[in-house]
Amino acid sequence: MIYRERVSPSIWVYIFGAAIIPAVFVVFMPINILVGIILGVALYAGYVIALYSGSPVIEVGSSTLRVGSAEVPLQYLGDGYAHDTTEKAREQAGPNLDARAWTCLRGWVNTSARIEIVDENDPIPYWLFSTRHPDEAIAAIAEAKSRLPDSP
Repeated sequence: MIYRERVSPSIWVYIFGAAIIPAVFVVFMPINILVGIILGVALYAGYVIALYSGSPVIEVGSSTLRVGSAEVPLQYLGDGYAHDTTEKAREQAGPNLDARAWTCLRGWVNTSARIEIVDENDPIPYWLFSTRHPDEAIAAIAEAKSRLPDSP
């Protein structure tokens, strides 16, 4: 593995989500305080598990790029571009987005990376995905591609 990143929410998403506990407690307080506490904690635990397990993982291996559940062989990757500011990332995910592009974007990450797809049989022109470290992800892809046997 050359590069690995889990694109999970920041700690603030988890902290603000903790508001579930008192909200459920208030609703169930007239009925049963203990049930309110147990349900509030259980719902918050489910919230945390859902957020963490639903966070995509970016992996650059010796022969493939994997983002979430999607995978592409490195030989079909072209140029990569790091969008290391919020403005660049928003522009790529908004007005400049090609509707045919494959995307894996998360609202809690303000930066992204774009990698061109050079397979003539693939209708997808590029992948656009959220990453907290776009420069490192693009550098890792370039490094992995340089190690391929067919690379100059």
